[in-house]
Amino acid sequence: MKKPSGIPRASGCYLFRNARGDVIYVGKARVLAQRLSSYFQRADGFSVKTRALMDEADSVEWIVTPSEVDALVLENELIKANQPRYNMLLKDDKAFPFVGINVKATFPAPFITRGQRQRGVRYFGPFVNVGALRRSIDELLQAYPLRSCTTHKYNYHERIGRPCLLYDIHKCSGPCAGKIDAEGYRELVGSWIRFFEGDVRHLTRTLHAQMEAASREQHYEAAARLRDALAALERAASDQSVVLDDHSNLDVIVVAVEGGRAALVRFRVRHGRIVGRSVSLVDRSMDESDAEILERAAPELYPEAESIPATLVVEAPLSSLTMDYLAATRERPVDVVVPQRGRRRRVLALAATDARAVIDRDTLRRASDHNVRSRALQELGAALGLARAPYRIECFDMSHLQGTNYVGSMVVFEDGVAKKSDYRHFNVKEIHGNDDVGAMNEVVRRRLAHWRDEGATKFPRADLIIIDGGPAQLNAALAAARELGVGEEVEFAALAKREELLFRPGRADPVALERASESLYLVQRVRDEAHRFAITFHRSKRGRSMLESSLSGVAGLGPARRDRLLAEMGSLDAIRRASLEELTAFSWLPDEVARRIYDHFRAPEPPRPAKETHE
Repeated sequence: MKKPSGIPRASGCYLFRNARGDVIYVGKARVLAQRLSSYFQRADGFSVKTRALMDEADSVEWIVTPSEVDALVLENELIKANQPRYNMLLKDDKAFPFVGINVKATFPAPFITRGQRQRGVRYFGPFVNVGALRRSIDELLQAYPLRSCTTHKYNYHERIGRPCLLYDIHKCSGPCAGKIDAEGYRELVGSWIRFFEGDVRHLTRTLHAQMEAASREQHYEAAARLRDALAALERAASDQSVVLDDHSNLDVIVVAVEGGRAALVRFRVRHGRIVGRSVSLVDRSMDESDAEILERAAPELYPEAESIPATLVVEAPLSSLTMDYLAATRERPVDVVVPQRGRRRRVLALAATDARAVIDRDTLRRASDHNVRSRALQELGAALGLARAPYRIECFDMSHLQGTNYVGSMVVFEDGVAKKSDYRHFNVKEIHGNDDVGAMNEVVRRRLAHWRDEGATKFPRADLIIIDGGPAQLNAALAAARELGVGEEVEFAALAKREELLFRPGRADPVALERASESLYLVQRVRDEAHRFAITFHRSKRGRSMLESSLSGVAGLGPARRDRLLAEMGSLDAIRRASLEELTAFSWLPDEVARRIYDHFRAPEPPRPAKETHE
């Protein structure tokens, strides 16, 4: 693809298309000429993803915008419309319900919806628990009796001039029969809006004052109704969590990341209460940071000024472009807070836990659905050119600390589910120093030594072996297979961590699995599990190594006692801080050995040599 001429020096969006005319990437730029020129330099400095993009791209076009903020908004719309494969995809979770009130209507009825938004309707939410939401609405109808009937039923009672049963039980104000005028009804609608905006304290004070006034004037029936309304309001408010007792109005935004997926969670806190929560699942195209994910999501989360609060609580500072977008949309600056302690930090931790749970639930849903797992394996087999879908997948990863305590891990998935009984650890014995390629060769060679074992009871043959790394690690694994004479029998693929591309032997171009595909989720889950397993083993081995070196001079403390002591105490620091009474309390540890351990950590340090000084 040749560089086009006439690229303007202005802000805007650009679209790369392939030979079929499909949009494969959408980007934004402060200066289009500078940004697009970077794609037409030497490919040596390109990432694998950018190289794959430019190999597939056939043409590029651009759209000029008045500012970079406008480019951000347009980029969001173009990505939603085209779903390009090389872009991060943001998917709003539409499962949660909202409460809607048509503020343009004379006598609107509140309703629960999960569908598209309409003009003139105020929406509140989303709400996690629809049962609690329905209870809140039922209680609110007693406190502030808006009509809850259908348009057809309203028109019928308006024709006959008589309200329905809900009016008689004080859960409707009877606008169909003229029992309340438009102004009085608007006051009820305003109270509903106050409630869902979180201002329960104001409503409670108002009802309480009205109740006391009715009681003083000896309007006892009215006072009783207001008392019941106050109780109903308090019951409705009980389903909303009080998280900040300073009655703050703010949004809390957190991003949780796992492999190629991310979950963005927003808590809407109004007057100290969580009144809404939204979830977005993100398919990351590469390794976007939290700030980049928030930058991409900002136009979705905050499409108009009314949706932007005065304060945002986040885990890390926002990008300057996100700040510019929020300020321009709200027409006032937005205060961004990164709390380190206190109440806001606790709310941030609550949102982070929720975001982590969103990813875990999504992982569990995929793992427990046989049809999803089957589709993932079929997609993966077809994309890699395998003879059949890979039933058994093994994945290898390495872990070390500056070349020390080198370990390898092998995790196994069968039918898309982890088979932990077949997991294996490998202590790297032949490689010294920082050499991931050599270590991978050793570990794969030791595994493939059992490839042709009769019965294959220790290591059954795998349909696919995934190497965590790039072409260098893949070639090391291939060399190990050829050395053992099984090079033609083993199917290998290497998964690059950053680019999320699969490399196959004999193929010049990497395989890019479709964004949001089940096969990509499966490969990422396998890779992440191998990484977790390797890191866990490495930390354990490093801990034992540190323990051995720290306790090497204690007489009577052999390997068995050392390991048991570490298991009992949990860490070397805990052993170092332990009192003599705690150590002698172990029945299996002789008192004299416990005394030596205690004294060992309290021996004075040898004096340090004085530094030489030069006059």
